[in-house]
Amino acid sequence: MSYLVLARKYRPRNFTEMVGQEHVVQALTNALTQQRLHHAYLFTGTRGVGKTTVSRILAKSLNCQGADGQGGITATPCGVCAACTDIDSGRFPDYTELDAASNRGVDEVQSLLEQAVYKPVQGRFKVFMIDEVHMLTNTAFNAMLKTLEEPPDYLKFVLATTDPQKVPVTVLSRCLQFNLRPMAPETVLGHLTQVLAAENVPAEPQALRLLSRAARGSMRDALSLTDQAIAFGSGQLQEAAVRQMLGTVDRSYVFRLIDALAQGDGKTVVEASDTLRMNGLSAASTLEEMSAVLQRMAVFQAVPEMAGAVDADDPEAADTARLAALMPADETQLLYSLCLHGRGELGLAPDEYAALTMVLLRLLAFKPQNATAEKKTLTRPEAAHRAPESPPRAAASGATPPVATPPQMQRQEASAPPVLGEKRMLAPARQEQSATYSIVDPVVQSPQSPQAPAAVAAMPMATALPVCSGENFDEKHPAAQLQKSQAAPEFVAMPVRMAPEPGARLQPHAHSTPVPASARYTATEEGDVWHSTVQQLVAGEAITALVRELALQSQLVARDAGHWLLRVERESLNQPQARERLRAALEAAGHASQISVELGVVIDSPARRNAAAAAERQRVAEDIVMNDPYVQSLVRDYGAKIVPGSIKPA
Repeated sequence: MSYLVLARKYRPRNFTEMVGQEHVVQALTNALTQQRLHHAYLFTGTRGVGKTTVSRILAKSLNCQGADGQGGITATPCGVCAACTDIDSGRFPDYTELDAASNRGVDEVQSLLEQAVYKPVQGRFKVFMIDEVHMLTNTAFNAMLKTLEEPPDYLKFVLATTDPQKVPVTVLSRCLQFNLRPMAPETVLGHLTQVLAAENVPAEPQALRLLSRAARGSMRDALSLTDQAIAFGSGQLQEAAVRQMLGTVDRSYVFRLIDALAQGDGKTVVEASDTLRMNGLSAASTLEEMSAVLQRMAVFQAVPEMAGAVDADDPEAADTARLAALMPADETQLLYSLCLHGRGELGLAPDEYAALTMVLLRLLAFKPQNATAEKKTLTRPEAAHRAPESPPRAAASGATPPVATPPQMQRQEASAPPVLGEKRMLAPARQEQSATYSIVDPVVQSPQSPQAPAAVAAMPMATALPVCSGENFDEKHPAAQLQKSQAAPEFVAMPVRMAPEPGARLQPHAHSTPVPASARYTATEEGDVWHSTVQQLVAGEAITALVRELALQSQLVARDAGHWLLRVERESLNQPQARERLRAALEAAGHASQISVELGVVIDSPARRNAAAAAERQRVAEDIVMNDPYVQSLVRDYGAKIVPGSIKPA
């Protein structure tokens, strides 16, 4: 006796046996029950979702005669009458299936339509089923339009296609369209379990999960792969055999890679990649499996209660939930994007495993703590260009050393205090391919005069202007114009250091930048303690990413010996992983061993205090520039304007 494959043996015979297409089954069942029948139906969807099956069940429902021969149109065909059995076996004279992929010309369509003038021989209706209808030629489509629009009462058209975009709109408008959806892996898994139970084939649950995912929404593909897996495993389905047959990567490798990436362990990442190479596992499959795990991790991170209610029968769910708690949400999203884009880079690299290693190591290169550490190693440019004989202003005034400034804003110190009213001079700032000069501001300050405020002393005092010379000289260059006229019609103000006269008071100018709402705060009793603590944690890189944002945006409401109460305004910051990491950082720093976070209005937070300090520095810088006599003379005598936003504090 010949073997019948599972995809044909377990093809649904009625609507109740169909799975995964409830929206189509419900619409057709109600239409058959209420006798509201359309003359043309169009079923669309990917391969193996049940288009031909629905067509045959619909034909049986229209022509079923019942077990006693007295039945009518029904949504539950009996399956035992002559019409039902003949349609299932493919020999019913009034049900015609046309494969448009091999019969796509106008002659084949006209031959089919010639049968439409004859009434049914045995059944109640003639049913013309055209599979892959999008393969028909334009002439064939035009030949069937009139009959498709106004067929005889006894004729029903059923069209099926995997690409409805290629079907002319004139055909679409004449049909009742149903879109059959790809089936979820859980739906495929349930159906495979029932089929193998009926076949008495032992199967491991994890093997069935692999087959369900490999089917990619197609029930026919799932049953065909199951047939192949039964033959491969000698009558039983085991996870190792199915994984070897499919060529998929064991997710233990995936969990090991993600765990190493979360810990920042580059050595383990490289070793795991080499193991994949030695075992001959696919790099593309590795990235695909990682994307699936990362997507589930992101869901667990966004909805933490789902991570606490994982399926006990799925061993991968527990590992996924553990990694979701271990890796920050932003790194999960970044790694997911890297895996998606990395699949396209595998074909560009000479070695796909080297490309896989580069994709994985890319996350380590973009970790927030690595980026912060890299910034700390930068050499301040002013240290390399400061004149050796110039005394350090910060040491003289007791102020904090200024922050590093871009190359075009190099500070230039005068060897001796200039006299008030002295003309500005062009001093060399640095030697490159073309000479670079800076406009040096005179400072009204003598060694015996009172020291300038710290905010003033920390301001850069020069603006670097590149000056072309020699063969590269350009008369239209702003610096060249300045050399020729000693005064530019428009002055682009950059941070300029200007000390006030002794006893003088800076007045706020009319163009001061308004203080943003985020820089307004009301000082609280615990605000100083919390601000100092957070600044120490951030400076020591004890907290990063979402944990840093939680600390900066929160307000310390109350505290005792071992418990601190924080308040935040946004629920998105109040994540369990972020709270636990902040608690661990505080405990390691010798503060609280327990923290609680509540939602409410925040009036005093480290972020608001930092923004207020930045706004104050901006105001002082703008006042210094606007009260500079030279700037005022340029504005008054030459109509110069200060470019908005060009004044930046050091």
